[in-house]
Amino acid sequence: MTTPTHLKSALRNSFNRKPDNTPDENDRIEIGPSQMAFDEWASLGLTLPDIPALRKYRLERVREQLRKNDYAGVLLFDPLNHRYATDSTNMQLWITHNPARACFIATDGPVIMFDFHNCQHMNEHLELIDEVRNMTSFFYFIAGNRCEELAIKFAHEIDDVLKVHGGGNRRVAVDKMEIWGVRAFDQLNIEIKDGMALMETAREIKDKNEINAMKCAVASCEASIQEMENAFQLGMSENELWAYLHFGNIKRGGDWIETRILSSGPRTNPWMSECGPRIMNEGDLLAFDTDLIGVYGYCVDMSRTWLVGDGVATPEQKQLFQAAHEHIMVNMELLKPGLTFKELTFGGHQLDPKYRQLQYGVKYHGVGLCDEYPAIMYPENWGSAYDGVLETGMVLCVEAYIGEIGGKQGVKLENQVVITETGYELLTHYPFDKRLLG
Repeated sequence: MTTPTHLKSALRNSFNRKPDNTPDENDRIEIGPSQMAFDEWASLGLTLPDIPALRKYRLERVREQLRKNDYAGVLLFDPLNHRYATDSTNMQLWITHNPARACFIATDGPVIMFDFHNCQHMNEHLELIDEVRNMTSFFYFIAGNRCEELAIKFAHEIDDVLKVHGGGNRRVAVDKMEIWGVRAFDQLNIEIKDGMALMETAREIKDKNEINAMKCAVASCEASIQEMENAFQLGMSENELWAYLHFGNIKRGGDWIETRILSSGPRTNPWMSECGPRIMNEGDLLAFDTDLIGVYGYCVDMSRTWLVGDGVATPEQKQLFQAAHEHIMVNMELLKPGLTFKELTFGGHQLDPKYRQLQYGVKYHGVGLCDEYPAIMYPENWGSAYDGVLETGMVLCVEAYIGEIGGKQGVKLENQVVITETGYELLTHYPFDKRLLG
Protein backbone atom coordinates (compact mmCIF):
# COMPACT_ATOMS: atom_id res chain seq x y z
CA MET A 1 0.00 0.00 0.00
CA THR A 2 1.23 3.47 -0.86
CA THR A 3 0.79 6.59 1.21
CA PRO A 4 -1.27 9.14 -0.80
CA THR A 5 0.75 12.03 -2.19
CA HIS A 6 -1.01 14.65 -0.07
CA LEU A 7 -0.18 12.69 3.10
CA LYS A 8 3.44 12.36 1.99
CA SER A 9 3.56 16.14 1.62
CA ALA A 10 2.08 16.62 5.06
CA LEU A 11 4.56 14.17 6.56
CA ARG A 12 7.48 15.86 4.84
CA ASN A 13 6.34 19.30 5.97
CA SER A 14 6.11 18.16 9.60
CA PHE A 15 9.92 17.98 9.86
CA ASN A 16 12.52 20.69 10.02
CA ARG A 17 14.71 20.88 6.95
CA LYS A 18 18.33 20.10 6.32
CA PRO A 19 20.25 22.57 4.12
CA ASP A 20 19.34 20.53 1.01
CA ASN A 21 15.59 20.85 1.82
CA THR A 22 15.20 17.22 2.91
CA PRO A 23 13.67 16.30 6.29
CA ASP A 24 15.94 16.79 9.27
CA GLU A 25 14.88 13.49 10.84
CA ASN A 26 17.37 11.09 12.36
CA ASP A 27 15.22 8.02 11.68
CA ARG A 28 14.32 8.83 8.10
CA ILE A 29 14.47 6.17 5.37
CA GLU A 30 15.83 8.62 2.84
CA ILE A 31 19.59 8.26 2.26
CA GLY A 32 21.76 11.33 1.95
CA PRO A 33 24.79 13.25 3.19
CA SER A 34 26.14 12.90 6.70
CA GLN A 35 26.55 15.88 9.00
CA MET A 36 30.26 15.67 8.30
CA ALA A 37 29.59 16.38 4.63
CA PHE A 38 27.23 19.28 5.41
CA ASP A 39 29.86 20.83 7.69
CA GLU A 40 32.60 20.50 5.06
CA TRP A 41 30.39 22.02 2.37
CA ALA A 42 29.50 24.94 4.64
CA SER A 43 33.20 25.63 5.25
CA LEU A 44 33.73 25.70 1.47
CA GLY A 45 30.80 28.05 0.92
CA LEU A 46 29.05 25.65 -1.44
CA THR A 47 25.47 26.24 -2.57
CA LEU A 48 23.53 23.08 -1.80
CA PRO A 49 20.90 21.58 -4.11
CA ASP A 50 17.19 21.77 -3.40
CA ILE A 51 16.54 18.04 -3.57
CA PRO A 52 12.72 18.10 -3.99
CA ALA A 53 13.14 20.56 -6.87
CA LEU A 54 15.94 18.43 -8.36
CA ARG A 55 13.64 15.40 -8.36
CA LYS A 56 10.86 17.27 -10.14
CA TYR A 57 13.24 18.54 -12.82
CA ARG A 58 14.57 15.07 -13.57
CA LEU A 59 11.15 13.44 -13.81
CA GLU A 60 9.99 16.20 -16.13
CA ARG A 61 13.06 15.62 -18.32
CA VAL A 62 11.93 12.01 -18.70
CA ARG A 63 8.37 12.95 -19.52
CA GLU A 64 9.58 15.57 -21.99
CA GLN A 65 11.32 12.80 -23.92
CA LEU A 66 8.25 10.57 -23.71
CA ARG A 67 6.07 13.29 -25.21
CA LYS A 68 8.64 14.10 -27.87
CA ASN A 69 8.76 10.46 -29.01
CA ASP A 70 5.01 9.83 -28.63
CA TYR A 71 5.42 6.96 -26.16
CA ALA A 72 2.79 5.90 -23.66
CA GLY A 73 5.44 5.50 -20.98
CA VAL A 74 8.80 4.10 -20.05
CA LEU A 75 9.58 0.92 -18.12
CA LEU A 76 12.87 1.06 -16.23
CA PHE A 77 14.90 -1.80 -14.78
CA ASP A 78 18.29 -0.08 -14.50
CA PRO A 79 18.69 1.15 -10.88
CA LEU A 80 20.46 4.33 -12.02
CA ASN A 81 17.44 5.15 -14.16
CA HIS A 82 15.22 4.50 -11.14
CA ARG A 83 17.27 6.99 -9.20
CA TYR A 84 17.28 9.60 -11.94
CA ALA A 85 13.54 9.47 -12.55
CA THR A 86 12.29 9.05 -8.97
CA ASP A 87 15.31 9.20 -6.59
CA SER A 88 14.25 5.79 -5.31
CA THR A 89 17.10 3.55 -4.17
CA ASN A 90 17.16 -0.03 -2.93
CA MET A 91 20.18 -2.36 -3.08
CA GLN A 92 21.53 -0.48 -6.10
CA LEU A 93 24.45 -2.76 -6.96
CA TRP A 94 22.52 -5.97 -6.27
CA ILE A 95 19.70 -4.81 -8.52
CA THR A 96 22.12 -4.21 -11.41
CA HIS A 97 22.43 -7.99 -11.81
CA ASN A 98 19.17 -9.09 -10.16
CA PRO A 99 16.32 -7.16 -11.85
CA ALA A 100 13.95 -7.42 -8.90
CA ARG A 101 12.67 -3.84 -9.20
CA ALA A 102 11.05 -1.94 -12.04
CA CYS A 103 9.51 1.48 -12.45
CA PHE A 104 6.79 2.42 -14.93
CA ILE A 105 6.34 6.11 -15.74
CA ALA A 106 3.24 6.92 -17.73
CA THR A 107 3.52 9.91 -20.02
CA ASP A 108 0.12 11.08 -18.81
CA GLY A 109 -0.52 9.08 -15.68
CA PRO A 110 1.08 7.63 -12.59
CA VAL A 111 4.62 6.75 -11.59
CA ILE A 112 4.46 3.14 -10.36
CA MET A 113 7.34 1.49 -8.53
CA PHE A 114 7.37 -2.30 -8.62
CA ASP A 115 9.64 -3.02 -5.65
CA PHE A 116 11.30 -6.01 -4.04
CA HIS A 117 9.18 -7.89 -1.51
CA ASN A 118 8.40 -6.04 1.72
CA CYS A 119 10.12 -2.90 0.47
CA GLN A 120 7.16 -0.60 -0.02
CA HIS A 121 8.41 1.56 2.85
CA MET A 122 11.57 2.39 0.86
CA ASN A 123 9.51 4.82 -1.26
CA GLU A 124 7.35 6.49 1.36
CA HIS A 125 9.38 9.72 1.33
CA LEU A 126 9.13 10.23 -2.43
CA GLU A 127 6.25 12.45 -3.48
CA LEU A 128 6.68 11.73 -7.18
CA ILE A 129 5.93 8.01 -6.81
CA ASP A 130 2.17 7.58 -7.00
CA GLU A 131 1.91 3.85 -6.33
CA VAL A 132 4.10 1.01 -5.07
CA ARG A 133 3.43 -2.61 -6.03
CA ASN A 134 5.19 -5.87 -5.33
CA MET A 135 7.46 -6.80 -8.21
CA THR A 136 6.67 -9.94 -10.19
CA SER A 137 10.26 -10.96 -10.88
CA PHE A 138 11.00 -13.15 -13.87
CA PHE A 139 14.76 -13.56 -13.83
CA TYR A 140 16.10 -17.07 -13.34
CA PHE A 141 17.44 -16.85 -9.77
CA ILE A 142 13.99 -15.90 -8.48
CA ALA A 143 11.70 -17.46 -11.10
CA GLY A 144 13.58 -20.63 -12.02
CA ASN A 145 11.62 -22.65 -14.59
CA ARG A 146 8.65 -20.26 -14.23
CA CYS A 147 10.33 -17.30 -15.99
CA GLU A 148 7.93 -17.33 -18.96
CA GLU A 149 4.83 -17.64 -16.78
CA LEU A 150 5.84 -14.80 -14.44
CA ALA A 151 6.95 -12.56 -17.30
CA ILE A 152 3.49 -12.92 -18.83
CA LYS A 153 1.93 -12.02 -15.49
CA PHE A 154 4.08 -8.89 -15.23
CA ALA A 155 3.38 -7.93 -18.85
CA HIS A 156 -0.36 -8.06 -18.11
CA GLU A 157 0.16 -5.62 -15.23
CA ILE A 158 1.78 -3.14 -17.63
CA ASP A 159 -0.95 -3.84 -20.19
CA ASP A 160 -3.61 -2.96 -17.61
CA VAL A 161 -1.87 0.35 -16.87
CA LEU A 162 -1.71 1.14 -20.59
CA LYS A 163 -5.42 0.44 -21.02
CA VAL A 164 -6.21 3.05 -18.37
CA HIS A 165 -3.52 5.66 -19.00
CA GLY A 166 -2.17 5.04 -22.51
CA GLY A 167 -4.96 6.59 -24.53
CA GLY A 168 -4.65 3.77 -27.05
CA ASN A 169 -0.89 4.24 -27.38
CA ARG A 170 0.94 0.86 -27.18
CA ARG A 171 4.47 2.23 -27.61
CA VAL A 172 6.53 1.74 -24.42
CA ALA A 173 10.21 2.55 -24.00
CA VAL A 174 12.17 -0.08 -22.04
CA ASP A 175 15.76 0.41 -20.92
CA LYS A 176 16.68 -3.28 -20.53
CA MET A 177 14.64 -6.39 -19.83
CA GLU A 178 15.02 -10.16 -19.59
CA ILE A 179 14.22 -12.03 -22.82
CA TRP A 180 11.06 -13.54 -21.35
CA GLY A 181 9.70 -10.05 -20.74
CA VAL A 182 10.37 -9.05 -24.35
CA ARG A 183 8.49 -12.10 -25.60
CA ALA A 184 5.57 -11.47 -23.24
CA PHE A 185 5.26 -7.86 -24.40
CA ASP A 186 5.29 -9.03 -28.01
CA GLN A 187 2.43 -11.43 -27.29
CA LEU A 188 0.36 -8.54 -25.95
CA ASN A 189 1.25 -6.29 -28.89
CA ILE A 190 3.06 -3.80 -26.68
CA GLU A 191 5.61 -2.15 -28.96
CA ILE A 192 9.00 -1.94 -27.22
CA LYS A 193 11.08 1.16 -27.99
CA ASP A 194 14.62 2.13 -26.97
CA GLY A 195 14.36 3.26 -23.37
CA MET A 196 18.09 3.53 -22.76
CA ALA A 197 18.50 6.10 -25.52
CA LEU A 198 15.51 7.99 -24.09
CA MET A 199 16.99 8.02 -20.59
CA GLU A 200 20.50 8.95 -21.72
CA THR A 201 18.99 11.89 -23.61
CA ALA A 202 16.97 12.96 -20.58
CA ARG A 203 20.00 12.73 -18.31
CA GLU A 204 22.22 14.68 -20.70
CA ILE A 205 21.40 18.25 -19.58
CA LYS A 206 21.89 19.12 -15.91
CA ASP A 207 20.13 22.06 -14.27
CA LYS A 208 21.52 24.27 -11.50
CA ASN A 209 20.40 21.90 -8.74
CA GLU A 210 22.09 18.94 -10.40
CA ILE A 211 25.32 20.88 -10.82
CA ASN A 212 25.17 21.98 -7.17
CA ALA A 213 24.65 18.35 -6.12
CA MET A 214 27.60 17.33 -8.29
CA LYS A 215 29.79 20.03 -6.75
CA CYS A 216 28.95 18.63 -3.33
CA ALA A 217 29.85 15.14 -4.50
CA VAL A 218 33.15 16.44 -5.90
CA ALA A 219 33.98 18.22 -2.64
CA SER A 220 33.37 15.03 -0.66
CA CYS A 221 35.38 12.98 -3.14
CA GLU A 222 38.31 15.39 -2.95
CA ALA A 223 38.21 15.36 0.85
CA SER A 224 38.36 11.57 0.65
CA ILE A 225 41.30 11.72 -1.77
CA GLN A 226 43.11 14.00 0.67
CA GLU A 227 42.54 11.45 3.42
CA MET A 228 43.85 8.74 1.13
CA GLU A 229 46.97 10.77 0.34
CA ASN A 230 47.51 11.59 4.02
CA ALA A 231 47.19 7.92 4.98
CA PHE A 232 49.82 6.72 2.53
CA GLN A 233 52.94 5.08 3.97
CA LEU A 234 55.79 3.27 2.28
CA GLY A 235 55.18 -0.45 2.53
CA MET A 236 51.44 -0.03 2.07
CA SER A 237 49.65 -2.14 -0.53
CA GLU A 238 47.54 -0.74 -3.33
CA ASN A 239 44.46 -2.39 -1.79
CA GLU A 240 45.00 -0.81 1.61
CA LEU A 241 45.39 2.68 0.15
CA TRP A 242 42.32 2.30 -2.08
CA ALA A 243 40.22 1.37 0.95
CA TYR A 244 40.64 4.91 2.32
CA LEU A 245 38.78 6.36 -0.68
CA HIS A 246 35.87 3.99 -0.08
CA PHE A 247 35.83 4.85 3.62
CA GLY A 248 35.86 8.59 2.96
CA ASN A 249 33.06 8.34 0.42
CA ILE A 250 30.77 6.19 2.55
CA LYS A 251 31.18 8.15 5.79
CA ARG A 252 30.15 11.34 3.98
CA GLY A 253 27.02 9.68 2.56
CA GLY A 254 28.28 8.55 -0.85
CA ASP A 255 27.13 5.37 -2.53
CA TRP A 256 29.92 3.21 -4.00
CA ILE A 257 32.91 3.13 -6.34
CA GLU A 258 32.32 1.60 -9.75
CA THR A 259 35.82 0.23 -10.37
CA ARG A 260 39.04 -0.47 -8.48
CA ILE A 261 41.46 1.20 -10.87
CA LEU A 262 44.53 2.09 -8.83
CA SER A 263 47.96 0.85 -9.81
CA SER A 264 51.59 1.58 -9.06
CA GLY A 265 55.05 1.10 -10.51
CA PRO A 266 55.14 -1.16 -13.58
CA ARG A 267 51.44 -1.93 -13.16
CA THR A 268 50.64 1.61 -14.40
CA ASN A 269 51.56 0.51 -17.95
CA PRO A 270 49.36 -0.39 -19.71
CA TRP A 271 46.44 1.32 -18.01
CA MET A 272 43.33 -0.28 -16.42
CA SER A 273 45.03 -2.61 -13.91
CA GLU A 274 42.90 -3.08 -10.80
CA CYS A 275 44.42 -2.47 -7.39
CA GLY A 276 45.96 -5.53 -5.81
CA PRO A 277 48.38 -6.65 -3.12
CA ARG A 278 51.43 -4.95 -4.67
CA ILE A 279 53.54 -3.05 -2.12
CA MET A 280 54.30 0.46 -3.33
CA ASN A 281 57.92 1.53 -3.32
CA GLU A 282 59.87 4.79 -3.12
CA GLY A 283 60.00 6.45 -6.53
CA ASP A 284 57.04 4.55 -8.03
CA LEU A 285 54.30 6.31 -9.91
CA LEU A 286 50.88 5.76 -8.31
CA ALA A 287 47.86 6.42 -10.54
CA PHE A 288 44.12 6.09 -9.91
CA ASP A 289 40.71 6.84 -11.41
CA THR A 290 38.04 7.56 -8.79
CA ASP A 291 34.95 6.33 -10.72
CA LEU A 292 33.15 7.27 -7.52
CA ILE A 293 29.38 7.40 -7.07
CA GLY A 294 29.15 9.97 -4.33
CA VAL A 295 26.58 11.87 -2.33
CA TYR A 296 23.18 12.30 -3.99
CA GLY A 297 24.20 9.49 -6.35
CA TYR A 298 26.37 11.72 -8.56
CA CYS A 299 29.51 10.40 -10.18
CA VAL A 300 32.90 12.01 -9.60
CA ASP A 301 35.25 10.74 -12.27
CA MET A 302 38.71 12.22 -11.87
CA SER A 303 42.23 10.80 -12.17
CA ARG A 304 45.48 11.78 -10.55
CA THR A 305 49.02 10.40 -10.61
CA TRP A 306 51.41 10.83 -7.68
CA LEU A 307 55.08 10.16 -7.06
CA VAL A 308 55.47 7.68 -4.20
CA GLY A 309 57.70 8.79 -1.33
CA ASP A 310 59.67 11.99 -0.81
CA GLY A 311 62.15 11.68 -3.65
CA VAL A 312 62.64 13.52 -6.90
CA ALA A 313 60.82 12.54 -10.10
CA THR A 314 62.91 11.15 -12.93
CA PRO A 315 63.07 12.95 -16.29
CA GLU A 316 60.94 10.19 -17.82
CA GLN A 317 58.25 10.52 -15.14
CA LYS A 318 58.12 14.28 -15.66
CA GLN A 319 57.89 13.86 -19.42
CA LEU A 320 54.97 11.43 -19.14
CA PHE A 321 53.16 13.58 -16.61
CA GLN A 322 53.61 16.83 -18.49
CA ALA A 323 52.38 15.25 -21.73
CA ALA A 324 49.21 14.10 -19.94
CA HIS A 325 48.74 17.46 -18.24
CA GLU A 326 49.13 19.39 -21.49
CA HIS A 327 46.68 17.05 -23.21
CA ILE A 328 43.80 17.63 -20.80
CA MET A 329 44.49 21.34 -20.29
CA VAL A 330 44.57 22.16 -24.00
CA ASN A 331 41.53 20.00 -24.67
CA MET A 332 39.53 21.61 -21.86
CA GLU A 333 40.10 25.04 -23.40
CA LEU A 334 38.26 23.96 -26.55
CA LEU A 335 35.01 23.37 -24.73
CA LYS A 336 32.00 25.57 -25.41
CA PRO A 337 28.38 25.07 -26.49
CA GLY A 338 27.80 24.53 -30.19
CA LEU A 339 31.04 22.62 -30.78
CA THR A 340 30.57 19.26 -32.49
CA PHE A 341 31.93 15.97 -31.24
CA LYS A 342 33.83 15.64 -34.52
CA GLU A 343 35.52 18.99 -33.94
CA LEU A 344 36.57 17.81 -30.48
CA THR A 345 37.87 14.53 -31.89
CA PHE A 346 40.08 16.13 -34.52
CA GLY A 347 40.87 19.39 -32.72
CA GLY A 348 42.90 20.28 -29.68
CA HIS A 349 45.99 18.55 -28.47
CA GLN A 350 47.18 15.60 -30.51
CA LEU A 351 49.18 12.89 -28.82
CA ASP A 352 52.73 12.09 -29.82
CA PRO A 353 52.58 8.99 -32.07
CA LYS A 354 54.55 6.96 -29.52
CA TYR A 355 51.66 7.31 -27.03
CA ARG A 356 48.76 6.61 -29.37
CA GLN A 357 48.69 2.82 -29.21
CA LEU A 358 48.03 2.90 -25.45
CA GLN A 359 45.90 6.06 -25.42
CA TYR A 360 42.72 6.06 -23.34
CA GLY A 361 39.51 4.70 -24.89
CA VAL A 362 37.89 8.14 -25.17
CA LYS A 363 39.09 11.72 -25.36
CA TYR A 364 36.02 13.05 -23.51
CA HIS A 365 32.90 11.45 -22.07
CA GLY A 366 29.71 12.57 -20.39
CA VAL A 367 29.04 12.03 -16.70
CA GLY A 368 26.06 12.34 -14.36
CA LEU A 369 24.88 9.52 -12.13
CA CYS A 370 27.60 7.46 -13.85
CA ASP A 371 29.60 7.67 -17.05
CA GLU A 372 26.99 8.79 -19.57
CA TYR A 373 26.48 9.97 -23.15
CA PRO A 374 28.42 11.17 -25.06
CA ALA A 375 31.60 9.20 -25.73
CA ILE A 376 33.93 11.38 -27.83
CA MET A 377 36.71 9.43 -29.49
CA TYR A 378 40.24 9.96 -30.72
CA PRO A 379 40.81 10.45 -34.47
CA GLU A 380 41.98 6.86 -34.90
CA ASN A 381 38.56 5.62 -33.73
CA TRP A 382 36.36 8.04 -35.66
CA GLY A 383 35.13 5.23 -37.90
CA SER A 384 33.17 3.74 -34.98
CA ALA A 385 32.22 7.08 -33.37
CA TYR A 386 29.13 9.30 -33.66
CA ASP A 387 28.67 13.04 -33.96
CA GLY A 388 26.66 15.46 -31.86
CA VAL A 389 26.78 18.96 -30.42
CA LEU A 390 27.82 20.28 -27.01
CA GLU A 391 25.03 22.02 -25.10
CA THR A 392 24.96 24.15 -21.99
CA GLY A 393 24.40 21.91 -18.98
CA MET A 394 26.35 18.92 -20.26
CA VAL A 395 29.01 17.59 -17.90
CA LEU A 396 32.14 16.09 -19.46
CA CYS A 397 35.31 14.39 -18.31
CA VAL A 398 38.52 15.22 -20.17
CA GLU A 399 40.89 12.24 -20.24
CA ALA A 400 44.52 11.41 -20.83
CA TYR A 401 46.62 8.30 -20.42
CA ILE A 402 50.26 8.58 -21.43
CA GLY A 403 52.46 5.53 -21.73
CA GLU A 404 54.54 3.80 -24.37
CA ILE A 405 54.34 0.24 -25.61
CA GLY A 406 56.92 -1.68 -23.60
CA GLY A 407 57.25 1.14 -21.07
CA LYS A 408 57.67 0.54 -17.35
CA GLN A 409 55.25 3.24 -16.17
CA GLY A 410 52.43 5.51 -17.28
CA VAL A 411 50.39 8.54 -16.20
CA LYS A 412 46.59 8.95 -15.97
CA LEU A 413 44.96 12.38 -15.52
CA GLU A 414 41.31 13.41 -15.80
CA ASN A 415 39.19 16.45 -14.94
CA GLN A 416 35.43 16.97 -14.81
CA VAL A 417 33.78 20.12 -16.23
CA VAL A 418 30.32 21.52 -16.94
CA ILE A 419 29.55 23.30 -20.21
CA THR A 420 28.38 26.87 -19.58
CA GLU A 421 26.87 29.47 -21.88
CA THR A 422 30.31 30.92 -22.60
CA GLY A 423 32.61 27.92 -22.27
CA TYR A 424 33.10 25.60 -19.32
CA GLU A 425 33.49 25.55 -15.55
CA LEU A 426 36.03 23.26 -13.91
CA LEU A 427 34.42 21.08 -11.23
CA THR A 428 37.41 19.05 -10.00
CA HIS A 429 40.15 21.00 -8.23
CA TYR A 430 42.38 18.45 -6.52
CA PRO A 431 45.96 19.64 -7.10
CA PHE A 432 48.42 17.91 -9.39
CA ASP A 433 51.68 16.57 -7.98
CA LYS A 434 54.07 19.53 -8.32
CA ARG A 435 57.12 17.26 -8.31
CA LEU A 436 55.89 15.77 -11.59
CA LEU A 437 54.54 18.99 -13.05
CA GLY A 438 57.47 21.30 -12.28
